[in-house]
Amino acid sequence: MQFGVIGGTGFYRLGDEGGGGGRVEVETAYGAVVVNRVRFGEEEVAFIARHGAGHGIPPHRVNYRGNIAALKSLGVTNILASAAVGSLVKTMPPGALAILTQFIDFTRGRPSTFFDGEGGEVVHVDVSEPYCPHLREELRKAAEALGEEVHPEATYVCAEGPRFETPAEIRMFRQMGSDLVGMTSVPEAVLAREACMCYASVAIVTNWAAGVSAEPVEHGRVSDFMGRQTPRVRALFEAEIGAHREIDCSCRTWANKA
Repeated sequence: MQFGVIGGTGFYRLGDEGGGGGRVEVETAYGAVVVNRVRFGEEEVAFIARHGAGHGIPPHRVNYRGNIAALKSLGVTNILASAAVGSLVKTMPPGALAILTQFIDFTRGRPSTFFDGEGGEVVHVDVSEPYCPHLREELRKAAEALGEEVHPEATYVCAEGPRFETPAEIRMFRQMGSDLVGMTSVPEAVLAREACMCYASVAIVTNWAAGVSAEPVEHGRVSDFMGRQTPRVRALFEAEIGAHREIDCSCRTWANKA
């Protein structure tokens, strides 16, 4: 099983759940994780609903370490993730898709590493390219083949949540060079890198960030909008998984060079 998919807000199911191994509970050092082994195109894929099937887990309480550890234990080497985001820039309006390339981390209260110093081991992982360049390029090509317009580069700022950001925070994030804002890509992307797994994320713009427009940001509207956009992301992921070519990616080998 090469691929795992982590579905964000509005993305709670994937593929034919009757065609894979079904729902399994994977025990990890960080707790049990529910994984759906599903048939997706010609492949069996491990699917995790990041916020739970009924969206009952807020972003700051997601078991990020458990999710990545569970996928790793199932033999997953590539992770595709979706993220519902607010846009800070006019070039990425609601409905736009973007492949994340960089992040700025403003989280503060969530466990963020597998390397917490136990056993006296201190490890510093390189995240110059926090999202796998190989998967990003494959996603770009898959989008092109589908005729789907996708922004190939975007900088994501990760806020702690669960509250939405203030207009003043959004102005600050924009001055820092951020394009999009969300609450979940960190530490997920970092943990995947620590686990020597390739990880890429497609962001779906569901709304303008606070202060960019006069409309207030409301979770219900965000979730409803994302639900309508999910088939586009699902089709993109299926195209990518079907066209994927394995390589000796640097995401898998960084630990050998540390």
